[in-house]
Amino acid sequence: MNNKSSSYFKLFRKTLFVVFSLLVLLGVMVVSVSTALYKSYRFDALKETGDLFAECLKNSYSHSGNIKDTGILELHSNFTSKDDNIIIIYDEYGNAVLSERDYTEPSVNINEFQTMSESMRERLDKKDFLDFDTSIISREEPYILYASQFFIKQENTELPQLVYIAVYDQSSDINLFTLKMVLLYTALAVIGMTLVYFILKRAFRRQAAYEYDFMRISEMYARGDFTETIPTDVSGINREIAASVNTVAANVAKSEETSKTFIANVSHELRTPMTTIGGFVDGILDGTIPKSRQNEYLVLVSNEIKRLKILISSMLNMSRFETGTLKPNFKETNLTDLVIKTVLMFEKKIDDKHLEVEGLGSPRVDAVVDADLIQQVIYNLVENAVKFINERGTLTFNFEKVNGEVHVAVRNTGEGLTDTEIQQVFDRFYKTDSSRGKDTTGLGLGLAISRKIVHLHNGHIVVKSVHGEYTEFEIQIPDNLEEQKG
Repeated sequence: MNNKSSSYFKLFRKTLFVVFSLLVLLGVMVVSVSTALYKSYRFDALKETGDLFAECLKNSYSHSGNIKDTGILELHSNFTSKDDNIIIIYDEYGNAVLSERDYTEPSVNINEFQTMSESMRERLDKKDFLDFDTSIISREEPYILYASQFFIKQENTELPQLVYIAVYDQSSDINLFTLKMVLLYTALAVIGMTLVYFILKRAFRRQAAYEYDFMRISEMYARGDFTETIPTDVSGINREIAASVNTVAANVAKSEETSKTFIANVSHELRTPMTTIGGFVDGILDGTIPKSRQNEYLVLVSNEIKRLKILISSMLNMSRFETGTLKPNFKETNLTDLVIKTVLMFEKKIDDKHLEVEGLGSPRVDAVVDADLIQQVIYNLVENAVKFINERGTLTFNFEKVNGEVHVAVRNTGEGLTDTEIQQVFDRFYKTDSSRGKDTTGLGLGLAISRKIVHLHNGHIVVKSVHGEYTEFEIQIPDNLEEQKG
């Protein structure tokens, strides 16, 4: 792996070490078990050969009565030549009475075991022997030995004769089997380790490259550059982490853009009244504005100060909503009366535009709300409706209860909103293209604040509009205190 600084490189090395260790451990187990099974097979085969020879010897001796009868010697030759075993028969005193040397030149030097030790005979009197033996033959390369005792008896005789049998077989093939298993497993382990190496290397290299991209893009995010997103074409939890980080980055980018827009809008909204106030005050101080008109300009200054006050108050309210420091004072309120009182504040503007007002005679509708905050929402909605309604238009109010919710709607005829404007109408400082010429004093915060207030009541505010016909804003809030607090 090229990127050794990656955390995946260390994991790669550790994984290879673990795989190698497991292969070694598995190899020891496989070779040990295989050798043990093969050894057990050889031991059982040798015991089977010895027992079979003993049975054949009993039958042949019962007819001939001579341990070195031609038939018995031929039997002995067949058994020893078939599997290259050494078979020796001892009498009850431990002297060899039948061996390969009785009929041919022995393939090995068997002079050393012409007698069986007394300790071995005593052992065989109790239990058969089946194991490696180094006491007689080839101490450097032990033979497998199966030894047992049995009785032979000639027909028509009363007393059986005790004899001992010793069957030897070479153990070199067991060692050879072990060596073959070691070589075979080593070859397979090398192939397997090579495959694991390249598979892991490819996987970890891909992960290391992803880690590098993750770090590089995260550093871009830290510098405020959100032009790239972290790839999510990975599996597992990395995909979820990348998606979460991308979401956070998108929110931060949107927040920064919103902050920039917010600062730009606030600067613009503050600059205009401050410039107006400053110009009028300077004009009064330097005499440019005559005394006869000073009161007129002071009224304008007063209006601009009020506008600044509204702007600052709205911004503070937005801050309180977003930080959660504003706590509503819920109580049962007659919403119908609240709307009527609010509409009366716009009586002069309604008369000036010759508007027709409908729906205020609806039956009383109550809900548990913060009356001051809800009145601010209604004020904002009525203000917008009166401001953008067409001359001699219709201003309609609707009150109803639906599935435990109170719905209060304010509709005005007029130009209406486009689909794009509907999606942005609740954004802070947003003004539609058509409203910019009609609304020179608005701040674009009224609807944003209204939505925050309605959300504090666990409700919703929705807008409906048909461009060129009407615009309607509807408040939907629960009518009981438990749902408000929930």
